[in-house]
Amino acid sequence: MASTGMRVGSGATDAPVGYAENNFLNHTKGFASWIWTLDHKRIGVMYMWSIILFFFAGGLFATMLRTELWTPKDDIVGPDLYNQLFTYHGAVMVFLVILPGIPAALANFVLPIMLGAKDVAFPKLNLASYWLFVVGALLALSSLVQGGLDTGWTFYTPYSTSTNTAVVPVVTAAFILGFANIFTGLNFIVTIHKLRPPGMGWFNMPLFLWGIYATGIIQVLATPVLGITLLLLIIERVFHVGIFDPALGGDPVLFQHFFWFYSHPAVYIMILPAMAVISEMVPTFSRKPIFGYRFIAYSSIAIALFGFLVWGHHMFVAGQSALMNMIMSALTYSVSIPSAVKVFNWLATMWKGSIQYRTPMIWVLGFIWIFAIGGLTGLFLGSLGTDVHLHETYFVVAHFHYTMMGSTFLAFFGGVFYWWPKMFGRMYDEKWGTIGALIVNIGFNATFIPQFIMGSHGSPRRYAHYLPEYQPFHQASTVGTYIMLVGFIICGWVLISSLYRGRKAPANPWGASTLEWQCTSPPPYNNFDEPPIVPEDEPYHYDHLEWDPELGGYIDKRREGSPAPGAAVEAAH
Repeated sequence: MASTGMRVGSGATDAPVGYAENNFLNHTKGFASWIWTLDHKRIGVMYMWSIILFFFAGGLFATMLRTELWTPKDDIVGPDLYNQLFTYHGAVMVFLVILPGIPAALANFVLPIMLGAKDVAFPKLNLASYWLFVVGALLALSSLVQGGLDTGWTFYTPYSTSTNTAVVPVVTAAFILGFANIFTGLNFIVTIHKLRPPGMGWFNMPLFLWGIYATGIIQVLATPVLGITLLLLIIERVFHVGIFDPALGGDPVLFQHFFWFYSHPAVYIMILPAMAVISEMVPTFSRKPIFGYRFIAYSSIAIALFGFLVWGHHMFVAGQSALMNMIMSALTYSVSIPSAVKVFNWLATMWKGSIQYRTPMIWVLGFIWIFAIGGLTGLFLGSLGTDVHLHETYFVVAHFHYTMMGSTFLAFFGGVFYWWPKMFGRMYDEKWGTIGALIVNIGFNATFIPQFIMGSHGSPRRYAHYLPEYQPFHQASTVGTYIMLVGFIICGWVLISSLYRGRKAPANPWGASTLEWQCTSPPPYNNFDEPPIVPEDEPYHYDHLEWDPELGGYIDKRREGSPAPGAAVEAAH
């Protein structure tokens, strides 16, 4: 069997079988070839680097906020600039990082290869979505030199209709970004329907595809509601039509209904792809088939449907009727059931598994811990009796970051570390990757656990000044922020340095069983040199994979007697 993994040809002595020199990265060189590319892999990589850049920009705003809150008085910025900082932090993180993070970057790269396809269904639409994303991002950030924005990322009326800050450019940017999301979701839905290979039915698909499919449904159905709402806000500001502003005869609560009818499903645009990534990594690093495949698949669709029914729990104190509050509270508790199904099935998969504590698995374990805390603390906010007390306090800030930023971005970085060898054909330093992941997890919990305590004591959010009694909690939270920043810097250094110093990656370094690991690392331009082997049942079986120490990766025993992925390419070079 070792011979199957031997290096082929005299020109390939320094590269493992499965590493392709003729890959999508250097298929066509030059900056223009990237700008106009229709290759889903290149578009996914461009999305990924853009999102990571915006993540560090949003993190910079957060670090400035936390530094300002070291003492109860003004430290580095005044109240007006503070309001702009938390607005830009929220807007950048939500619209430019978390919403597009996994679907636009990781799914764009991986999804067609998981299907054994050459590309997405609509490559030109895919490229258009990326450039709409870039235009929207640049327009939003241009408002920094147009007076800034201080409404908060929710653009709540009537303040957003009366403030003199740059509301229209940022709202227009969010409108454009919505179209980018719609194009991406539509593309993925059609791709999964139409480009599955022969033999891959709905219940042969990897769970990542189920999660992205459910996300696409939300993107296509919910995002137009946000677009219309933002368009109405622009019309009101420009033409002074009374829609939301009570001074013009409008209803500001109507804006909240419209906004949260989109934004609560949007919560699942953020978290469903994260769950999808975790569902891929748990069986791979537990060396076991996923427990309850169909339950996890159906739970993705259930979450997408429930997400449209619970927007009112954001408005318990906004004047809703008591009956509506009770209905929304009950539905909020119901949506936790399919989420819990996923968590318990992940834990059951790991139970008695041969767990490999590689860097991606460290992100998985951190995700499960943080998502569990986020979900459990959500019960307090879904309950009428406790939400009234906790509303608009730091408890909400901590809960939102545990469910959205913490869970989603731990999964995003876990996915980046998981698919990095496939994307760039290089292995990173496992030791420092693990250290970086652990530091991020420690820093995250140190940042937001004190905020749960502050919020339960009634400390309001979004204030530059606070009572001296909360200073120890703010200082602990600020220290945690800097710890987390150190962890992310280490992770960035580990990944970037691997491009220059990392050893060449084999086709399947983790022993994963889905189709993207059957092509070379990096993939060739058309994704496969030879047709992939489609599993006849659920995709998470590992009996056909065997570790080859000389290769430094896993080989597929089903291909015994035939060249390993990339062998022909290696021989040619």
